[in-house]
Amino acid sequence: MESPPGTPIVRGAVDGSVCLPPWTASAERLASALRDLGVAGDVHEGEGIALVSVWADLVVWTDGHCYRWWTGQNSEKTGRRLYRVYGTGNPDTVARAVALRCTELQETRLLVQPVVESAS
Repeated sequence: MESPPGTPIVRGAVDGSVCLPPWTASAERLASALRDLGVAGDVHEGEGIALVSVWADLVVWTDGHCYRWWTGQNSEKTGRRLYRVYGTGNPDTVARAVALRCTELQETRLLVQPVVESAS
């Protein structure tokens, strides 16, 4: 549910339904779309932002207007992290992109020998 600019966001109930701030509602929609794809994601709510924790080095954050997460790459020019950014209008499309990134991370992790084995 979008609120007009300048309107305070208050968690509460209207006509028996819970009203979530837009950032939390966006995170919940993404987490639901990820679950539909078999990908777990934990939602963590903050002030003006919500996070969906998916995998090591894969946290999606939203302000209710867009989703962002690290691509795993850094800029050659500045050395800063590069982020993927999507609008919140289609969480199913975003969930597919996040699921692909999650698969990349999981495959990379499988290639790394566990610390316990390498220590023996």
